[in-house]
Amino acid sequence: MKFPIPYTLNQIATIIKAEYVGHDDFPVLGMNEIHVVEKGDIVFVDHPKYYDKALNCAASIVLINKEVACPEGKALLISDDPFRDFNLLTLFFKPFVQAQKNISSSAKIGRDTIIQPNCFIGNNVVIGDNCLIHSNVSIYDNCIIGNNVTIHSGSVLGSDAFYYKKRPEGYDKLISGGKVVIEDNVDIGALCTIDKGVTGNTTIKKGTKLDNQVQVGHDTVIGEKCLIASQTGIAGCVIIEDEVTLWGQVGITSAVTIGKKAVVLAQTGVSKSLEGGGNYFGTPAEESREKLKQLAYVKQIPYILKKIEE
Repeated sequence: MKFPIPYTLNQIATIIKAEYVGHDDFPVLGMNEIHVVEKGDIVFVDHPKYYDKALNCAASIVLINKEVACPEGKALLISDDPFRDFNLLTLFFKPFVQAQKNISSSAKIGRDTIIQPNCFIGNNVVIGDNCLIHSNVSIYDNCIIGNNVTIHSGSVLGSDAFYYKKRPEGYDKLISGGKVVIEDNVDIGALCTIDKGVTGNTTIKKGTKLDNQVQVGHDTVIGEKCLIASQTGIAGCVIIEDEVTLWGQVGITSAVTIGKKAVVLAQTGVSKSLEGGGNYFGTPAEESREKLKQLAYVKQIPYILKKIEE
């Protein structure tokens, strides 16, 4: 998430009431999670396991809960609770704005686009030309939708990331300030849910088709011309490259990559990255022919035991 104008380190520290290490006028251009940070961004870290990764990533400002040596060319914000203060910054730069009507006056809707009754189109939404948005679709604030997109009834675009920190009193949510971007010629089935990025974008690229009841987690990027069948669940920060096929009830854990033209068969559980061009099946996912051989061998176990007993 980039700020509307550059801020200084001193200004950011004042917003969250934090101490800092660095020049008062050190430039701060935005804030992001560690996997998408760029120069000028703030990243937060609150666990010693990840200190080195945060201090050496592309971010220029590290919001951290310990006084450490500041890497050359960077700045630190010292906070007793970086998670809380990252949320404060999100709320400062992307505050929630209550809707006043079903289709916001700030929404931009392209030529020949049809929006059926009972839809909700939030603030600053952009919808391109020749789209068809069926009834009871909800498109939250700041979503961007390209041309020739079809979204079927009951789907929700831009819901919050499923991202929580466990505290003694319960779970504290990381507030989402990102958006959903849908490129041209995408079809989204009924009752799909696509979460917005925490600070960046959840993106579905051109020509991809989603069946009904598909869940796409925050900051996930789905490539071009993918096919995703019903009841597939995709966690946050997943990268699905071009022309991937996911059949029904596939489950994908966070932060993995599925390579170009991979095919993942129904009811497969993907817990690690998969190379492109392969066919995969099972939990954990393996090359499908090998997995089917293993299942065939398992069926032979009763016969083998019976022979041993004889």
